[in-house]
Amino acid sequence: MITMAEAYVGLGSNIDAQRHLAGAIEALQDCVGAVELSSTYRNPALGFDGDDFLNLVLRLHGEAGPAALEKILSEIERRAGRARAGSGPGPRTLDLDLLLYGSLIDAELKLPRADVLKYPFVLCPLAELAPGLVHPLTGITLGQSWQKMALTNPPLTKLGPLPGLASKTNLGPIVLQSV
Repeated sequence: MITMAEAYVGLGSNIDAQRHLAGAIEALQDCVGAVELSSTYRNPALGFDGDDFLNLVLRLHGEAGPAALEKILSEIERRAGRARAGSGPGPRTLDLDLLLYGSLIDAELKLPRADVLKYPFVLCPLAELAPGLVHPLTGITLGQSWQKMALTNPPLTKLGPLPGLASKTNLGPIVLQSV
């Protein structure tokens, strides 16, 4: 019996953002199949002077483990020119983060990712896609978590779908191949 896990990936860019995000989504579709996308949000760079970021979250269903998915994400980042010189804030050609993988709690893989409950630009699009999903550590739905966070954070600018990708969403289940 094959178990299908629902995974959520955060995407962000502030260098030629629309092109890098569209390329990442297309690369993920080529690797794993169809994805479902949140709206795209614009937010200012945090912790450094730079162009605004575009952020969104995608949902996929797969049978490969989270480590295999992390490898796919890292390779897509590398091909987009992502250099991991440091872990601090700075401009990004492309940032892909595995946020949640089913209800898996794994310290080594950093799942669920702490950014989910830390940053509005992660939680807002995630809650848009899965408002009723219960966070594995808090036991609270993502929608409830976002409602609480939205009270104390400035609103994000919702841009809607990433241009040119509307026809590529909701294409059915994804089967991840092992890498």
